Amino acid sequence: MTKHIAMTILAALSLTTLTPTARAESGSTNLPVTELKFGPTGVSDGAHGELLASPAYGDLTRGPHGTFIRMPPGFSSKIHTHTGDYWGVVIAGVAANGKPGGADVPLPVGSYWFQKGGERHVTKCLSPNECLFFISQTGKFDYLIEPSK
Repeated sequence: MTKHIAMTILAALSLTTLTPTARAESGSTNLPVTELKFGPTGVSDGAHGELLASPAYGDLTRGPHGTFIRMPPGFSSKIHTHTGDYWGVVIAGVAANGKPGGADVPLPVGSYWFQKGGERHVTKCLSPNECLFFISQTGKFDYLIEPSK
């Protein structure tokens, strides 16, 4: 079931406008926030809406990438893992990223986290306004939900 969910999410991502926005191979690039183009990811908590993604570089469905993620206020992910490690920086809102059942450590604007691949975790938007993150990952993005017991 978990592989099916991950494949469904990857398929949804590939059908969006998630193509590289900034192309490093063409030289220096500037990308105003007003030009970010967000598309659906298929990842939802079932109560607050869906995560939206906008590429900065690379393609999150295929390999290394830098991606902006918009998370609705109050969003709390299901317990999940990712195959690869990734790094996150909070650009707007207050987030938390930690072990299931652990105390939330508020991460305000400018905060950073590292998420080890294969490690169970929950990501949340604690603020009353949406959260915006920038994630950098050396491999493709996946979202492997822990099966219900």
